[in-house]
Amino acid sequence: MDMDDFGKACTRAGRGREPLFRRGFRMAVAALAAFVLVVASQSVQAQTFRFDSFEVQGNQRIETATILTNLGVARGQAIDAATLNDGFQRLQASGLFETVEIVPQGNRLLVIVEEYPTISRISIEGNRRIADEDLESVIQSQPRRVYSPTLAEQDAAAITDAYVAAGRLAATVQPKIIRRSDNRVDLVFEVAEGRVSEIERISFVGNRAFSDRRLRRVLETTQAGIFRLLIGSDTFVADRIAFDSQLLRDFYLSRGYADFQLLSATPELSPSRDAYFLTFRVQEGQQFRFGQLTAVSDLPQIDVAEYQSEIRVRPGNVFSPQAIERTIERLELLATRQGLTFIRVTPQITRNDRDLTLDVDFVVERGERLFVERIDIEGNATTLDRVIRREFNTVEGDPFNPREIRAAAERIRALGYFSQAEVSAREGTAPEQVIVDVDVEEQPTGSLGFGVSYSEDSGAGASVSFSESNFLGRGQRLAFAFDTSSQSSASNLTFVEPYFLGRDLAASFSIFYRESDNDNFTFDTRSAGLSFGVSFPVGEFRRLALRYSYSDDKLSARDGTPADLSAILAADVGSNVTSEIGYTYSINTIGRGLDPTRGVRLSFGQSFAGLGGDAEFVKNTFALVGRRAIRNEEVILNGVLEGGALISNSGQNSLQANRFFNTQSIIRGFESGGIGPRDLNANNASLGGNYFVAARLEAQFPLGIFPEEYGISGAAFLDAASIWGLDDTNGGTAGLDPVDDSFFLNSAVGFGILWDTQIGPLRFNFTRAINKRDYDREQTFDLTISTRF
Repeated sequence: MDMDDFGKACTRAGRGREPLFRRGFRMAVAALAAFVLVVASQSVQAQTFRFDSFEVQGNQRIETATILTNLGVARGQAIDAATLNDGFQRLQASGLFETVEIVPQGNRLLVIVEEYPTISRISIEGNRRIADEDLESVIQSQPRRVYSPTLAEQDAAAITDAYVAAGRLAATVQPKIIRRSDNRVDLVFEVAEGRVSEIERISFVGNRAFSDRRLRRVLETTQAGIFRLLIGSDTFVADRIAFDSQLLRDFYLSRGYADFQLLSATPELSPSRDAYFLTFRVQEGQQFRFGQLTAVSDLPQIDVAEYQSEIRVRPGNVFSPQAIERTIERLELLATRQGLTFIRVTPQITRNDRDLTLDVDFVVERGERLFVERIDIEGNATTLDRVIRREFNTVEGDPFNPREIRAAAERIRALGYFSQAEVSAREGTAPEQVIVDVDVEEQPTGSLGFGVSYSEDSGAGASVSFSESNFLGRGQRLAFAFDTSSQSSASNLTFVEPYFLGRDLAASFSIFYRESDNDNFTFDTRSAGLSFGVSFPVGEFRRLALRYSYSDDKLSARDGTPADLSAILAADVGSNVTSEIGYTYSINTIGRGLDPTRGVRLSFGQSFAGLGGDAEFVKNTFALVGRRAIRNEEVILNGVLEGGALISNSGQNSLQANRFFNTQSIIRGFESGGIGPRDLNANNASLGGNYFVAARLEAQFPLGIFPEEYGISGAAFLDAASIWGLDDTNGGTAGLDPVDDSFFLNSAVGFGILWDTQIGPLRFNFTRAINKRDYDREQTFDLTISTRF
């Protein structure tokens, strides 16, 4: 068989828009034919070739010498057909040529090649759900580079993976080329997106203590509901299952189920491939409580009684790994204060299956002598290193504490700056040295919001807001908001530095401007001012905030007719300046305490005015908030008790801008300014009061009449409040009847519908006043909408 036939077996590619699989099939046939011909040639007497000259045709970018080097045939060298075939295969496998022909012509060898074309442009067609720029970021092919079928197939697979991550498992991507002149092609990725594969149903098997409805609220993934076109969390994402599984474990462990096991998390695809059914099989086990908790140590410098007093967990409390971690932290901190180094606290747990308790011995012992050599941070393109480093209580040269490293990792994740944050330790340059590696992946931290709102108090309104929680990568917070409605408008700018002077000291600065012309009043107000302050922790769950504020408040009569004003308010007409300093001390265990099903928040604050300005007073406020989850956490109970007292100094009368007025946050069922002191001689004008007290009780519960994925729940509440007391009850005008500023306890009951949607929280309140005066203004219905898009 002549070798001319061997060369002709390698045909040229066709022209036009050609699917890659067709060209690949044709090339495979050519290679197979070449192989068959070579095998056939070996079945006869072996033929040898000797070439004295070479000619290469068709190459434009690739040098002739490069082609001959890949061929591997030297001038005058005796070779057989198998060797020549090996050279042909090398040229084909080089990825440089679309077709290759080898034609022996006596002592001359002709090599004809067609180079792969240059990519003129890349386009993506058929994509609607994912933008071009997002898909272009995952492909490697580039314009003005040599076209590679293998790379194009890899790019098509990467685009398909992007659609899979978006929940469109049925998406297909077909790479194609369009031939142009001068050996150029346009590379086109044709996309068929398919339908979104949603989570149609999330179910649980083996759960007894908590309902499916409660467990679904633990997960990040949600079932598809009426907002399925807007909610991204109801789209199936395989990577999210692992995260949801960890959330489920943490939920059970924090509630005392020490033996909890997640047996499986199985997604099942529907026959139509547009929906998933996600099933979690769990084994809850029994709920355990703490038994005896003791501190023990063999170290002579450890006073066991002193460490025992630092254990705040009490026997009978529900077992929680978080409670153990906080106790370890407290004991190790005590050792540090005593000047002891390399002290480690190890919990040893003893099970008591009979009474379902866990005894914990906190063993205070000498740990391994290791030091932190350095902390290496990678992946932070925007966030400064110091923002991450300040979450470590450990610096280079300090003793290495594995528990502190784990706690630092949790604090870094809690910042919200990173989609992923991994902290690990490895051996350093010396046996006693440890290197801490921090690997983060940043995520967007800014938001721009446009919204509309409606409430019975303020009517329809619109808002614009901007917020950046990691301003310039420094971990600072910058926020701006502008709200306007038919009766009021407000704007404010806030800046917060969470680590002022390099310490756990949050410094804040804000400016504001507000004006209102509420129809419920006979006057209009305008306020402008600024404030700045600092806050810092003073203990576990405790914080102290110090502040200074300056405001210029102007009161004017409606329509410029002061005669319609109450004599009490007439004295405040014009501009009044308030300059005050103050503090707030707070304790908050809601969501952070030993028991996640309950918590309290207590705050007490005072403001002192008189450092310049027109007002001199002391304003005291307090608030006590309690929360408790009952009936397997299906029902949430909330209770609030709060109050305030404004005490004027130097015989002054309090200003309207500084007094307490009713809002929906004090008592529901009454309009703004609908309760409190009244001027009976001025159309029952609302004056505000120097004192207020309020109590609110509310129970939130699921409404079984709606599918739970709609996020609709109910609430029943009882509110009671009173606003009373003025410094002057006749406005300085003799002969007028005094205003009614007496203590009167208003109360109301109501029912609310809460709708937690992805486009904003909605709440419908239906109320009825129980106890009121004739001139108190009721509000039987209130709708609050806050829609952001």
